[in-house]
Amino acid sequence: MNKKIFVYALIAAFSFISASYAEIISGPGVAVVEVEGGKLQGYIRNNIFTYLGISYAESDLFMPPTKIKAWDGIKMAVTYGNISPQGTSQQDDMFAAHWYWPLWNTRNYPQNNNCQNLNIWTPGLDDKKRPVMIWIHGGGFEAGSSSVEDIYDGENLSRTGDIVVVSVNHRLNVLGFLDLSAYGQEYKYSGNLGILDLVAALEWVKNNIANFGGDPNNITLFGQSGGGAKILTLMATPAAKNLFHKAIEQSGAVELMGITLPDQKASRRVAALTLENLNISPEKISELKNVSYSKLKAAADKAMAQAIKEGEKIYSWSPVKDGDYIQVDPVESGFTDQAKNIPLLIGSCLNEWQTVPLFANMAITQSDNKNFWTDSQINEKLREKYGDKAELITNEFIKAYPSKKKIDALYIDTWLRTRALKTMNIKSSQNGAPVYAYVFTWETPIMGGYAMAYHCSELPFVFNNIALSDTSTGGGVKAQALADKISQSWVNFARTGNPGWKSYTREEGATMIFDDEPYLTYKHDDNLMKILMPDYEY
Repeated sequence: MNKKIFVYALIAAFSFISASYAEIISGPGVAVVEVEGGKLQGYIRNNIFTYLGISYAESDLFMPPTKIKAWDGIKMAVTYGNISPQGTSQQDDMFAAHWYWPLWNTRNYPQNNNCQNLNIWTPGLDDKKRPVMIWIHGGGFEAGSSSVEDIYDGENLSRTGDIVVVSVNHRLNVLGFLDLSAYGQEYKYSGNLGILDLVAALEWVKNNIANFGGDPNNITLFGQSGGGAKILTLMATPAAKNLFHKAIEQSGAVELMGITLPDQKASRRVAALTLENLNISPEKISELKNVSYSKLKAAADKAMAQAIKEGEKIYSWSPVKDGDYIQVDPVESGFTDQAKNIPLLIGSCLNEWQTVPLFANMAITQSDNKNFWTDSQINEKLREKYGDKAELITNEFIKAYPSKKKIDALYIDTWLRTRALKTMNIKSSQNGAPVYAYVFTWETPIMGGYAMAYHCSELPFVFNNIALSDTSTGGGVKAQALADKISQSWVNFARTGNPGWKSYTREEGATMIFDDEPYLTYKHDDNLMKILMPDYEY
């Protein structure tokens, strides 16, 4: 057996055994740590100190978060905490993380407005000052949580990277972003409460993470989809200044949700329509706190749709550019001065949402997909999508991705890819901290290989949790080898500000392609994107 493959096989085997036969150490005096307010007790799993459901703040409805009151004795931190309300279950909402992939292992936890809690994994309660990586979950600004997926577990990443991993919950949708600022000073920041929660979490980490073996002066945010958009927003939020030092944005740059934000005219219109839908007059705004969450969300979601239909520039629930807490668009403004010295690692998946419709009927698509079609079927489908540009586009696609097949051109993502390009171009033009670019192109072999590099498919690799996601990745030596490379790149970036490849500039376009054999390329898809998106400026 090839020596390299043998080593990867050992790593994969160890990961499987580690996950299957975990050693738990818990009990009186075990994993007790001092934080602001009192003492916490977690447990040790496979030599990683684990703390779950730590409250970093508390809140009343539509009000900013406040500090946790001190407590006597030892507070247990051994179970995940409340998540933000978002429906009967997280899968009820179309934006819930991974709703479309039935082979993910999703989990639900109690929902409550007091969802300001976080989780920590660390190799030791010592003074090693390890890099800190704070995970911000996806699901837009609408749904999801730090615990919805078992692949969000930070134990493996903490162990293999010798880092401290933190994941955060915060308020979402109508509870996190309903802008009631027109109805009184007390509601001044109600349109940005989800971001205020995140800032409170960053402040807590800054003040307490040294007691968990972390370095408060080396904190990296990493997030995917909506989590990436939240990070871009935090880079433009004055209250978040100096609370983190590096940023990783995965498939999350979108207009009106990260690149730009709605203005207060749009957000206040949504609030006004919400009150109308509930038959609450502005003079009786306090009655809003007595409305059940399900009724409130239904009225507010209806108001969001009404505002969009009226032509308001708003996309979905998101923070608001209010000229105070968030003063400018995060990216379109040219990035703020506070973002200038923050290195950025940014990228997307090759296929993103393009293959998601195929997930609706796996019984059919597992054998009726690109890997089973004849040449004539392939040519017909390409002509059907691209018309007389089919040959031009497929030729440019193969130039951009030489290891792919002609039919793969049918599923090129342009939406998130061009937004990522815009973001990295603007950031690199700031002439500050470097930008590093990637595209994740690895294709899952599961169910006949129809899903390809879909939205969220890189997550098990980033967290080095292949052993926890074999139903979506197929597991095996190759997947584990790629996970080791990707997770180490993220750790390298958190540790030094450089993931291990050349930085991106608008002129050179250096980009890491993550596949079975990762490689660095330069402006590889520039012509392709210009053909597919001729009217989008990036």
